[in-house]
Amino acid sequence: MLLPSVLRTLVPLVAGWIIVAVTGLGFSIDSDVVQTAVALGVAGAYYVVFRIVERVAERVAWPAWVQGAAGALLGWAKPPRYESTDDVAGLLRQSKS
Repeated sequence: MLLPSVLRTLVPLVAGWIIVAVTGLGFSIDSDVVQTAVALGVAGAYYVVFRIVERVAERVAWPAWVQGAAGALLGWAKPPRYESTDDVAGLLRQSKS
């Protein structure tokens, strides 16, 4: 399940960069450092907004398309599911094989 995690990390970062590049957020940013910081902030907000919509849609029983659309805007329609890490010895055995 690495692909969903990677996509759900990269898609918001790219979306944040695109939003900042296209809109300029109403002002001109001359410093690359400031522009990067703003893009990361927008990317973080983008992720949080769509993740909250996804969770609320799941808990409140909104139509399935709402949760799917929020997930798709994060890069993968369903949140990744991770196995329990309580069995550390089992995880070590799997990593060595």
